[in-house]
Amino acid sequence: MSAVNKSAEDGGSFSSRVINIVFVILLLDLLGFTLILPLLPSLLDHYAQTGDVVYQSLQSVVDWFRGAVGIPMEKKYNTVLFGGLIGSLFSLLQFLSSPLTGALSDRFGRRPLLLLVTVGLMTSYAVWAVSRSFSMFLLFRIIGGICKGNVSLCTAIMADLPCQNARNRGMAMIGIAFSLGFTIGPLMGAYFAISCRTSGNVFYQTPALIALAFSVADLLFIWLMLPETLAKDDKASRSGFGDSSDLLNPLALFQFSAVTRTEDPPSKERMQKLKMLGLVYFCYLFLFSGLEFTLSFLTHQRFHFTSMQQGKMFFFIGIVMASIQGGYARRIKPGQHVKAVRMAIITLIPAFILVGMSWNTTMLYIGLALYSFAAAVVVPCLSTLVSDHGSAKQKGTVMGILRSLGALARALGPVVSSSVYWIAGAQTCFLLTSGCFVLPLALLGRARRLKEE
Repeated sequence: MSAVNKSAEDGGSFSSRVINIVFVILLLDLLGFTLILPLLPSLLDHYAQTGDVVYQSLQSVVDWFRGAVGIPMEKKYNTVLFGGLIGSLFSLLQFLSSPLTGALSDRFGRRPLLLLVTVGLMTSYAVWAVSRSFSMFLLFRIIGGICKGNVSLCTAIMADLPCQNARNRGMAMIGIAFSLGFTIGPLMGAYFAISCRTSGNVFYQTPALIALAFSVADLLFIWLMLPETLAKDDKASRSGFGDSSDLLNPLALFQFSAVTRTEDPPSKERMQKLKMLGLVYFCYLFLFSGLEFTLSFLTHQRFHFTSMQQGKMFFFIGIVMASIQGGYARRIKPGQHVKAVRMAIITLIPAFILVGMSWNTTMLYIGLALYSFAAAVVVPCLSTLVSDHGSAKQKGTVMGILRSLGALARALGPVVSSSVYWIAGAQTCFLLTSGCFVLPLALLGRARRLKEE
């Protein structure tokens, strides 16, 4: 065997090992993160009864918004809106912290930052486990939002891999971890909450302790198994760290200014394409997360779905996504990602038309199947495309900014979409937003032309 072939084989073996390790790290993280999702309605009911001052203050904000857009006074809608408010706070914290986490990982390495944010998440789950007030619960979410850098760091690790095929597989495996985490985690959370009620304990304590256990296992796994993927020579110097304002200013984030103000900036053409891909990512998630949020309104209002039926619906979405990511997305060849994203976004248009106009559950589930296909393809493929930009010293910053733009989209999309839903009606909201997907399609076409030029 030649030295070149042996080197390629060793590199392939290392990449495969890193991909498998990161998959486990992210799955453990997401299992802990998603345990709370089915408990949120019960948690809000629980804290509403305690008369917590912070809860009452936030409830007044929800009441103002409900009155402003004409949402009916119903417990189910209050829960969705309150949960959305907490989710928006979490996403805004992610928007602020993700670029800083990515940039710090370019300077100090992926492994130390991953260990640090995992310790932060452990702290947040410990706060949740001992919380007896809404103020403590909110503190748990704030600490978690600031420290939830695992996803951007894991994508940066995948971006560090030397082979394009390995990066493709790595981003697809991140998608599979998300699908499995968001399918299995909520089921576990619901099961252990029921167990807590039967044993007489506070219903959220066991899920909180299990989330803490997942986080501890994650920390040990990172410490024992994860190698540093950022070479010592590739670590950014202090001068190459960039201006901190570039990591906090929203306009600078859309311009990826932190990447240009380094000792090794990309070419003007590559920066233009990077900015365009960032805009595609933001527009897609802004529209997608908004309709994803209003889906709970539609199924409750039109089909009278119970919480169990809602859970089965999201289980169906998770299984379809995992199947597509495992069978199709990870096999997309280099150079075909723009085409795959374009096809997936086009699929969303009939998907949301079907959901918005559905008069029976069969029509709804056909639309959800198309929706699941797009959800399984777009983010992993866009992450792969963005990971090709920037030098080895900039991968963490690039992926952190991308994650930040996605968090901002997820903070704003639900507010705008739910306002349109209740002011103009469900059908108008879904039809109008499905038409708006032509915007990310147009931006994607511009990015493709820049590549060809």
